[in-house]
Amino acid sequence: MKQNMMLSAVALSFALISQTGIAATTATTALTANAPAEKTIGQLEQVFTFHDAMPTGVTVTGTGRIFVNFPHWGDDVPFTVGEIRDGKVVAYPDAAINKEDPKEPAKGLISVQSVVADGQGRVWLLDTAAPNFAAPKAGGAKLVAVDLASNKVVKTLVFPANVILPSTYVNDMRFDFRSGKEGTVYVTDSSVSGPGAIIVLDIASGKATRRLSGAKSTSVDPDFKPVVEGQAALVTKGPDGKAKTLGVASDGIALSADGKTLYFSALSSRHLYAVPAAMLRDASVSEAQLNAAVKDLGEKGASDGLEADANGAVYAGDYEHNGIRKRLADGSWQTIVHDPRVLWPDTLSVGPDGYLYFTANQLQRQAGFHDGKDLREKPYSLLRVKIDAAPAPTR
Repeated sequence: MKQNMMLSAVALSFALISQTGIAATTATTALTANAPAEKTIGQLEQVFTFHDAMPTGVTVTGTGRIFVNFPHWGDDVPFTVGEIRDGKVVAYPDAAINKEDPKEPAKGLISVQSVVADGQGRVWLLDTAAPNFAAPKAGGAKLVAVDLASNKVVKTLVFPANVILPSTYVNDMRFDFRSGKEGTVYVTDSSVSGPGAIIVLDIASGKATRRLSGAKSTSVDPDFKPVVEGQAALVTKGPDGKAKTLGVASDGIALSADGKTLYFSALSSRHLYAVPAAMLRDASVSEAQLNAAVKDLGEKGASDGLEADANGAVYAGDYEHNGIRKRLADGSWQTIVHDPRVLWPDTLSVGPDGYLYFTANQLQRQAGFHDGKDLREKPYSLLRVKIDAAPAPTR
C-alpha cells in the first residue's frame, strides 16, 4: 500500500510540473548564445573573394603570384584562366588566348580545369576541351606552358588521341623534372561516365600513356554516398528520372618531395592511394604489375584536391567535413582546418610563404544537384592557412 502511495505521489508531482510548464522549458526555449557547438580548427585567412564565375583551380608561384581558373560549367566565364592582380582577376596570359578557336582547337583555351606553377619559371594550363563534361573536342585537350617572366606561351602539348577517350575529363596535374629529357607530367582522368586513369606524358616527345585505366584505385567507389552540409550530395537525376549520385573518378593528385611516390584519389571515394612513380613511367611494367604495386593508404575523408610539401606531408581536402587534413611522413593524419566557411575545398597549393592556399567554391550547391536551383551564395573564396612548409620541389 505504501509503495502504491509513493508511486502516486511521484506521478502527481510530474503532472504538476508539466502543468506549470517547468518540464517544457527545454523544448520551448531557444538555444542560448553560449550553447556548446562544434569547434573550428585552424586560423583561416581570406585572400580573395570571387563575385562572378566559380573558380576551381589555384596555384601560387615561387614569387607569390596567384593564378586561378574558371571551367565552363554553366557560369558566364569571360576568361577561363586569370591572375589575381591589384585586387582583381585579369585574363591570363591575355584575353585573346582565352577564346576558343573552332578551326584550330589547339590554339585557344576552351575550358581550363587546373593551373599549376612548375617551380621552373612557368605556369601550366590544363585544358579539358570538354565544357560541361561533354566529350572532349578533337585536338583540343592540351597542356599550355606560359613563361612567367615574359607572360608568353612557350609550349603547347596536345594530348595524343590514344589517351583521350570520349569520356575523358583531364583534371589535375603534377610535374617532375628529375625524369625525362624535359620532364614528366602526371595527369588524372576524372571521368564521370568512363574509366578513370593516370595519364603519364613525356614533355620532350609529347608521347603519353594511360596507366591504371579503370583500376579500382582510379575508379568511383560504388558504395560511396557523400554527405555535405548534413544532406546527400552530388545527387542528380539519371536518364530514367530516378535520383543517382554522380560518380567522379581519379581527381586529386600529389607527387612526393623526392619524386618517388605519386598519391591520388577519386573524388567519389574516401581512400588515398599511392604508387611508385618510376613504375608508372616504365612501359615494360604491365598493368597487372602496376595494380599490384598500388598501396591503399586507407581513409582520409572525401577529397577534391591533394597536395604535397617539401617535408614529406600530403594534404587532402575533406569536403564532407568542411576541412583540410594532413598526412604526416609517418602515415598519421591530423586535421589542420575545420570551419563551416570551407564550403567544398577544391584545389590546394603550397605557397613560398609557408601557407597552404585553397579555393572554397560551394561546388555541391550547383543547380544540377538541386533540381535546377542554384544554391550557391557569392562570393566564393580563396583561403589560406599557415603550415610552415615549402612546396614540394619538382627538380
